Amino acid sequence: MQAEAFRRIVTADRTDFTARLIALLDAHGIRYCLVGGQAVNAYAAPVVSLDVDLAVGVGHYETVEALLRSRFRTEDFTHSLKVSEAGSDVIVQIQKDPRYFSFVERARIFDVLGLRVPVADPEDLLQGKVWAVTDDTGRPSKRQKDLADIARLLEVFPGLRDRVPQEVLSRLF
Repeated sequence: MQAEAFRRIVTADRTDFTARLIALLDAHGIRYCLVGGQAVNAYAAPVVSLDVDLAVGVGHYETVEALLRSRFRTEDFTHSLKVSEAGSDVIVQIQKDPRYFSFVERARIFDVLGLRVPVADPEDLLQGKVWAVTDDTGRPSKRQKDLADIARLLEVFPGLRDRVPQEVLSRLF
């Protein structure tokens, strides 16, 4: 209960938006997993973030998009569907990039800030972070956050270091 209370206070999630969105996906049998910084928090020392990044299983995106558009405020971006709600500072981003869809198959259930959710495998998380860091179209500040997430993952899973391109490693250490 402490983690859930912390999540609500820190994220100003007065409507319990995050928990209700997760429950909605679960109720409709949508396969999904956490793939962003919150997912890294499941494996490494947590950092506070108002973003919740999700990937959905192959063939689920269109259903998820329609379901979320009917209940929440949504904005369409090139790589994601941004979902939000008045009364919560949390932003949920649903990945559109099909490279993330297979992450769902290897996800494991964790408690993340009081929610039991599927979380992408560390190798998949690392790969997603490498894609984000090497995407020059993204915001520089976002790439820096993704670099920090790579460093957090490598601290916990040093054996994954060989999966990080040298150009990315050189920006870390």
